[in-house]
Amino acid sequence: MKKISISSWAIPQHIDELCKGAKKIGFDGISLGGFAPYGADADLQKTPEEVEKYKKAFIDNGLQVADYAIDLWSYDALTQTGEWRAAYTRALEYAKTFNMTNIIRIDTDSKPELPEGMTYKEVKEFYIKNFKEMAQEAATYGFEVVWEFEPGFILNEPSNIVEVVKKVDEKNFSLLFDTCHAYNVALGLNGIDPEVLDGGIMEFIEMAKGHIGFVHLIDADGTLNHDNTSEHVPFGDGKIDFDEVVPALMDIGGYKADWWAIDLCEWPNAWEVTEKCYEFVNMINQKYCK
Repeated sequence: MKKISISSWAIPQHIDELCKGAKKIGFDGISLGGFAPYGADADLQKTPEEVEKYKKAFIDNGLQVADYAIDLWSYDALTQTGEWRAAYTRALEYAKTFNMTNIIRIDTDSKPELPEGMTYKEVKEFYIKNFKEMAQEAATYGFEVVWEFEPGFILNEPSNIVEVVKKVDEKNFSLLFDTCHAYNVALGLNGIDPEVLDGGIMEFIEMAKGHIGFVHLIDADGTLNHDNTSEHVPFGDGKIDFDEVVPALMDIGGYKADWWAIDLCEWPNAWEVTEKCYEFVNMINQKYCK
């Protein structure tokens, strides 16, 4: 059986309140964001004492941190590369001090628009070089790095995603396969080099086999939200057949990590549907992960 987590960035609650509520529902952990006001970050917990106080919410409720989404969104990776990389290093240092997970999530952190003066080939080369260096840096701390592709950021076409992860070619670098994002990029949403997969998300899982390091489970209705990225919808409100997708992720995609992470990112009043989502994933877990 895999463990189940809920994304903290979807639930605007103080970490003490979130941990207590998540434990009561039955969650094993939290997918933790480094985002204000309630996240984990060096700007939010500035002393060792503050870090330990933050961790206590997890310890007191017997919860783990499934994965840590570091906050690099303040910088455009392609135009503010130095600042972006410095923020990454700082986040790794904090994560090592926090010391509650070895999974670090990153993004391409640039809009899905071709920058002036760059070809798409050059954009891919930029991320292959930087992701490789970032994975190597993370390895010195003992971290695994997972890249969450999505329609809202550049490099969101299935073939380009798979090309980049293969060319980075570091043992501790893989994809964060969010089922909602995967469903939408398979439709070609927001692609600079549009690519539509006839086999949809199932074809994408086949393409990404051996490179899926972490999974966010959530439904998709094939639309984008106000931030120009995937509309994450509660299970049953979308179009994904999880009786097909979940076994495929494991048997075809080779997903071996310990977690299913539920991501209700930007869903209004996400806490109101959290227990229902937990029950759905718990049912899926019992059905396919015994």
